[in-house]
Formats: sequence, C-alpha cells, structure tokens
Amino acid sequence: MDSRKIILLVGALLVAGFTAFMARTLLMGAATPPAGAVAAPAPVIDGPEVLVATRALPVGTILDATALKYQPWPKELVDNAYYLKANTDMKSLQGVVVRNAITAGQPVTQGALVKPGDRGFLAAALGPGMRAVTVPVSTQSAVAGFVFPGDRIDLVLTQAVPGGGDGPPLKVSETIMRNLRVLATDQRTDNSVGEDGKTVVRTFSNVTVEATPKIAEQIAVAQTLGTLSLSLRSIADNTQELEQAIASGDVKVPDGTDPKAEKQMLIQLATRPQTGSSTYATGADVSRFQRRSVPGKQSGFAGGNPGYVPPAGTPSTMGGAYPGGAAPRGPVVRIARGNDVTEIAVGGKN
Repeated sequence: MDSRKIILLVGALLVAGFTAFMARTLLMGAATPPAGAVAAPAPVIDGPEVLVATRALPVGTILDATALKYQPWPKELVDNAYYLKANTDMKSLQGVVVRNAITAGQPVTQGALVKPGDRGFLAAALGPGMRAVTVPVSTQSAVAGFVFPGDRIDLVLTQAVPGGGDGPPLKVSETIMRNLRVLATDQRTDNSVGEDGKTVVRTFSNVTVEATPKIAEQIAVAQTLGTLSLSLRSIADNTQELEQAIASGDVKVPDGTDPKAEKQMLIQLATRPQTGSSTYATGADVSRFQRRSVPGKQSGFAGGNPGYVPPAGTPSTMGGAYPGGAAPRGPVVRIARGNDVTEIAVGGKN
C-alpha cells in the first residue's frame, strides 16, 4: 500500500472520530456553561428633579410627607407647571389638597393642588356627595389638640337623660359616629410646622369634619342633646370593621382574586363614615352610686294632690292610659291582676 492511501485513510479516521464525538455530545445534551448576567447600567437622565406622586392621589386627598418625592426628569419634558426641587419647599405642600387626580409616578402640577386659604380649598377637600360640618369642642374633648387635618375620628355624645322619678338623671355617653375625616381645626386646614421641623400642637375650639348629608343632620341634632367629644382613631382599626361590613352587606366582596378590586374595597371602607351599632356606657358602668337606667316616672298626681287632674290619655305610673281616656278625680284604688295594674277612682266600677 503506498503512502498516499495511508494518509487518506488516517485523515478519514480522524474526521470520523471527530464527527462521532460531536454527535455524542449533542445527543447527551451537554449544557453549555451559563453566561453571567450583566446588569445594564441605569440610564442617566439629563434633567432637573421634579416633584412626583409616590402613590395614586385621588381628588380630595390631603397631602402629607409620604405622598410626594423628587425624581429626575428629562429636561425636554419639564413643564413650567411642575414643582422643581431648586425652588420648592416640600414642607409648604403638606396639608395641600389634590384638586385633580394624580397617578403614581406622575409629576405634580401647580394647577392640580389647592393650598389652604385659597378659594375653594374646603370644597376641593370634600369627596363626591360629602358635606363639611363644624363641631364645637373643648380642649379636653378635642384630644388636647392632637387631632390634625387628615386624621380620622369618632364622635362621642355625652348627655344627661332625665326621668320622672326621684334622684339624679341618667348619665350616659355613646359613640354615635365613626371614621369621620377631619378637614380643618378652627380655621386651619394645614399642620403647622415649627422651626425644628416638628408639628406644632395647638388647642382649638372647633373642628370641621367630612360627613354624608344624613350624618350632617344627625350631628346638628346631637349638638342640641349634650356635649360632643372627639376620639382619635388608629390607622389599623379597619380590619374588624371590614368583617362587620361584609357580614352586613354594606361592602360588596369582589368576585375572583383581583387585587385591584380588593384594594378598592379596602379604600371604600377606610374612607366611609359610619353610623349605627353605637356603643355606650352609663354612669353605673363607672360608679356604683350612679344609675343604670332612666329614673321611673312620678305619680300622675302632682305632689300627691288628689285634686290634680292630668290630661285625658296620660300614661299612669305603672304604664298604660287611664281607663276610657279620662283621668280619674279624687282618691283612687289600684287593682293588680298579675302584671296589670289599674287605677280606679273611689266610687267607680271595676
């Protein structure tokens, strides 16, 4: 065999061996070494820092320190109505009300906000269908001034309920409204900040709250019944009330597991004033020397005077009207049949 044939044979064997090796590698699925992930550098925005919303701000939102932040913005997209960091004091915007809805991450424009003292500020702070009601309070009943615009409170009514019997009237206090949003204290609609950057606590004699038209009527009546006090609510008080609202049907549970619908349900509950199912405490709950119920009515005869004639149909001491709708004259005899007590004038017929 000549050398040329030997060289061709060796070359064919090498090619066949290399081909078999590659085919075996492919069939076994040999994984190629993973390429290291290279993080793309964040784009550099050439522009000033503007004020943007950190979350969705619906109409009527009272701004606080967590609602806004500064963010770089392309200079070719900067509008004259934007708040620039170079000439904006963030503290001056706390307590300002949103007049036009702002989405999260959107720059805040000057026309979208209404500052305290501006015309229409309070109307912009009200939600759709809501009313502003002013309630007179004292220093003690206003949580010593630790209630600020944007907080949520309960209204507590304290009154004395008289009766017709001897002794003092019934002392009672009850929570009549819940989850009312504070719009203003006295004539201030913002949280004043001192030189040290802390909120200044001031006492006030009036507080303006947001309420539905029906609750506004109830508050007006409550002011004539007794003394109103404020009870500051915790921001974590809505869990139990959510369960009660779902059980009563006041809040509709969304179908499926849509997180946006669930969030909207929670927002609806957190911003909804509530009445009914009031809790109360009487004087006897505090002191053993106080009453637990309204004093019983006095006898129908003033001062025990047998000549006194009450009007026809006047309820008797033990309940029920006088027989025949006519009040008895002179001495009477009480006849008891079980729980029924009847008063009959002497000389009358049973």
